[in-house]
Amino acid sequence: MPLSMSRPAVAALSAAALALALAACGETVNPQRSTNIAEVVNQDPAVTGANIGSLSEAIRANPNDARAYNTRGAAYARTGNYRKAIDDFNQAIRLDPNDAAAYNNRGLAHRQTGNSQAAAQDFSSAITANPNYAPAYIARANLRRAQNDLTGALSDLDNAIRLNPESAEARHSRGLVYQRQGSHAQAVQDFSSAVDRNPFVAAPYAARGQSELALGRNDKALEDFNAALNVNNKLADAWAGRGLAQEKLGNVQEARSSFNSALGVDPNNEIARAALRRLGS
Repeated sequence: MPLSMSRPAVAALSAAALALALAACGETVNPQRSTNIAEVVNQDPAVTGANIGSLSEAIRANPNDARAYNTRGAAYARTGNYRKAIDDFNQAIRLDPNDAAAYNNRGLAHRQTGNSQAAAQDFSSAITANPNYAPAYIARANLRRAQNDLTGALSDLDNAIRLNPESAEARHSRGLVYQRQGSHAQAVQDFSSAVDRNPFVAAPYAARGQSELALGRNDKALEDFNAALNVNNKLADAWAGRGLAQEKLGNVQEARSSFNSALGVDPNNEIARAALRRLGS
């Protein structure tokens, strides 16, 4: 990346290379396991290091560029260096106190470090800075859901969908709230909307499979868990959900195989372990 990086180029990189994602994955068969905090996007460390180096050069050339700090903070987050990431987000906010993305990114980094109170404050600050910034509503909703504030989470996600009706992430997150409330038919609708908008993510398929199981639609649940595993075969809960669907359909041997596959990914998967005890394996 050249030293004379333009402000539009930095902005584009910031949008394209944010290392923090609102992860709605993981909360499939066992909705209590995942809190849906931010996840770090995997990238070649050499590429990330080069990005950080180029951004550091850009900051030295223009130390008042808030977006460069915000983008470098995201790059640090890719490496799991949340202290440096938060330092950069702090600097971005100091230079531009109305930067909703920087507040949101800092909130996501705070969630990764377990500081939920600071994260909540940052998500709210992002919304204050820009009431039309949908990612902050999604981030705050995921935190509220983790804290069992389901009413607040639904309100935030309704706002996010109003602002960005095509957001698969918002639909998925709202489905998880409905799922937590036991409103599985509504959850299935939102998970289906998420899949329609982005069919290349495993989590909405797996989450929909869970709700289909709850509704007794075991054939559809099995289809969804298979679809999730076609996208990502390293999801232990999806393997476990597949096993539950197969067991309910009377395919005990196939169920055992799925439960063992779940344990191959996560030896501590309680659903699979309990199922194999139940099946005498």
